[in-house]
Amino acid sequence: MAGDLTWMEDRYEELKGNSLLWQPPTLETANTPRCVIDGKPTIMLSANNYLNLTTHPKVVNASIEAIKKYGAGSGSVRAIAGTMDIHLQAEKKVAEFKGVESSLIYSAGYTANVGLIPSLVKGKEDIIISDELNHGSIIDGVRLTKAQRAVFPHNDMGALEQVLKENQSADRKLVIVDGVFSMDGDICPLDELTAIAEDYNAMVFVDDCHGEGVLGDGGRGIVDHFKLQGRVDIEGGSFSKALGVQGGIIAGKEIIRNHALNHSRSWLLSGSQPPGVAAAQKAAVEVLMNEPEHHAKLWENTEYFRKEMQDIGFDTGVSTTPIIPVMCGDSNVAKSLSETMLKNGVMAGAIVFPMVARDKARVRTQMSAGLTRDDLDEVLRIFEKSGKEVGLI
Repeated sequence: MAGDLTWMEDRYEELKGNSLLWQPPTLETANTPRCVIDGKPTIMLSANNYLNLTTHPKVVNASIEAIKKYGAGSGSVRAIAGTMDIHLQAEKKVAEFKGVESSLIYSAGYTANVGLIPSLVKGKEDIIISDELNHGSIIDGVRLTKAQRAVFPHNDMGALEQVLKENQSADRKLVIVDGVFSMDGDICPLDELTAIAEDYNAMVFVDDCHGEGVLGDGGRGIVDHFKLQGRVDIEGGSFSKALGVQGGIIAGKEIIRNHALNHSRSWLLSGSQPPGVAAAQKAAVEVLMNEPEHHAKLWENTEYFRKEMQDIGFDTGVSTTPIIPVMCGDSNVAKSLSETMLKNGVMAGAIVFPMVARDKARVRTQMSAGLTRDDLDEVLRIFEKSGKEVGLI
């Protein structure tokens, strides 16, 4: 007899009753600014595809040629027989782009965090200090450790320093923070954080998933944005955002790569990236390095859209990046706005509790270099119409 699963049914009905079910629409084309969702032409404002590289010819062709040469899969974990020359080439290109000694590529940004964080501390003699709004993958990685844990209020550097002061005797001290916070679109004051961490001999790990391709000179990320090369111990990241492919990144000194390669279980125990993905990763970084117009266009679209939305009367919160939330407060208002937008041909997802606080619901928009001015003007028109319809403006 099968196990009792009625508790799953009860939980499902509870989520359904509170309008908290995930019911993702279905993409029927590439995830580009103009796409087809559930059979309907739609403007996409909910993708992490900031630079529109998912369909860039150089990225696509690199993937195709690699599949022809190496096959569809690698056949092993990298630690045994799954490391191909294309994997090493991609990692070398990432390190060059970041201006660091070395990098290591994981199967995903999530596996990078849950695999690396536990390897950086030993036990209760150590402490991990984390921003309260850090991504769930960081939280999960911290939970897998036996270290002491402290959480400081969002971007509160005074509170961070107080925690470090109170734990000066800890053996290993690890400060972890997102570079760009994915729900609000604001950034960490990494320059201040790094200076404080140095005063207390603490390691700094910044997860820059939403900063790569976005912040810094040509999109090199938040470390470059603050010119902190050589002072931040570990840069984490993801290929699945601005770089338009898939996979996780850690970058820093050669010893960081060597440590992770030998101790990070999610890297050691995961099959390596398919050759086509590895080739696309390398190609995407090369495009970003050699075609700066994508980065420039992203910021042109970001500044235009944010200003126009504010002029219409929308509250865009504290965002300073291409993640531009439309603050709604009430979850039902956010859901109504998102649903109305989708009916009118714009995909902009509602973000509600428990992803954000109950009174902080919003519709999150994300800019892309692939959006034209005409696209943005159409979106603005639909936002204004929909905002009035649901009573937000």
